[in-house]
Amino acid sequence: MPQIVQFTEPGNVELVEIDAATLVPGTVRVATWYSGISAGTELTAYRGTNPYLNATWDSERRLFVPGQPSFVYPVQGWGYSEVGQVVEVAGDVSTLGVGDIVHGIWGHRSEAVLPAGALDWRRMPPGADPILGTFARVASIALNAVLAADVRLGERVAIFGQGVIGLLATRLATLSGARVLAVDAVKGRLEKAAAFGAVDTVDALREGGAGAYIREATGGGADSAIELSGIDRALHEAVRSVVVEGLVAASGFYQGGASNLRLGEEFHHNRVRLVASQISGVPVGLGGKWDQPRLVRTVMELMLSGAIDAGELISDVVDAVDVSDIFTRLDAGDSAILQAILRFDAAPENTR
Repeated sequence: MPQIVQFTEPGNVELVEIDAATLVPGTVRVATWYSGISAGTELTAYRGTNPYLNATWDSERRLFVPGQPSFVYPVQGWGYSEVGQVVEVAGDVSTLGVGDIVHGIWGHRSEAVLPAGALDWRRMPPGADPILGTFARVASIALNAVLAADVRLGERVAIFGQGVIGLLATRLATLSGARVLAVDAVKGRLEKAAAFGAVDTVDALREGGAGAYIREATGGGADSAIELSGIDRALHEAVRSVVVEGLVAASGFYQGGASNLRLGEEFHHNRVRLVASQISGVPVGLGGKWDQPRLVRTVMELMLSGAIDAGELISDVVDAVDVSDIFTRLDAGDSAILQAILRFDAAPENTR
């Protein structure tokens, strides 16, 4: 039977069996090979801190309000970085065939029935490493953040948080011609940031704060900053790091309050512009040119050409049955993990 990753309760994640979906006109069945874990988002389900698990999302008013949580345990279907092989095609589908390798969003599950139109532009080219398809979404999030920060040739941008998305943002900003100052508390991640093009690396825990260091190192502040750690203190330091009327793109998934973000200080006195970057929409002003498919196509072209060596970010490829072990490590803050990827039984033996 097909299997799916399930968050059964806070602190408990497992692989469980589900019924197979029925193939209907216009769809294909995909056997999952790999599924990338988005640690920031998925740890909110593992820990029970996600706002959907604690309040009602009123989609009409676009507000979280008190009431029955929008999601309740057990929670299934999380995950948005999948790649697999088409194994069955409805009779009316001509754009995809059995054997095609595709990437997309269908959650941590061993197989899925999906509309052919959602996948026919997501084929992996012959000879490409299929595991790169798991980076389509996270790299799109990074590109969206770089666009939100209005990064330009020759400008200095501070990027706070050098996890997978932060490192991808560092590389994308570098490719855009920016001079990146990368901030993180983990030495190995700062070393990776330098390899990805950062001109300076900053210990997030340095005395006096990363923001003050960046203002001094740049002679007045970075032109913009991107915050991707989801830590309120890091967002405060990002605000401190930019020039007067500088721009900060808040791209992390912040949980709980923000006691370390003090808006009466540099934010107020330096008239800092603070914008949210979230993958459900592109930055204001770019909607006529950019959309999510363009984000995906752009980052996939860069990864497949070798301009972004996303494969260097893979630290762990684990069998899906061992999902509990990898989440235990993520929850404990294992700094050795960058990108963790679940491998399902359908994955060929000659791949990772």
